[in-house]
Amino acid sequence: MKRRFARLCLLFLAWMVVAPAAAETLRGVVIVVIDGDTVLFKPDHYHPSGRAFLKIRLADIDAPERGQPYGDAATQALTARLLNQRVEVDTVATDVYGRTIARIRMDGEEIGTDLVRRGLAWTGTRSRRASVLQAAQRQARLSRRGLWRDAAPMPPWVWRRVHSASGY
Repeated sequence: MKRRFARLCLLFLAWMVVAPAAAETLRGVVIVVIDGDTVLFKPDHYHPSGRAFLKIRLADIDAPERGQPYGDAATQALTARLLNQRVEVDTVATDVYGRTIARIRMDGEEIGTDLVRRGLAWTGTRSRRASVLQAAQRQARLSRRGLWRDAAPMPPWVWRRVHSASGY
């Protein structure tokens, strides 16, 4: 009985980590850039969540963290590109922290792909867009753009694990 309960709890937690969101396209303005892959977005119209703005984490990519090499460069690039700009947001899911996981487009270009192409984010996606993102990452690596200038750049998921023990 305890094992069954434990399994149910684990299943629930796994579902909560990335709960599916109703797929929708929103239009509005990016009002704050938090880091290289997270922004605050103000939709043009009332959002069913009741929030005046949404915290959005870019889908399919992972940018270097603040304090990590190229973390500030990724944040600055995203700021220069999106701050106070009108964008379209295609929602994918909601994570355990309440952030909307989404793809952001501006002038028809998907911003996550641009960051990967410029060597300012990694992709590890298995989504239907994987081949596009992997090709962009391969080209950035071959051209030694951004974080690929380093011989062995540390992925942010490794950085977080290493630095979480030290109070990151």
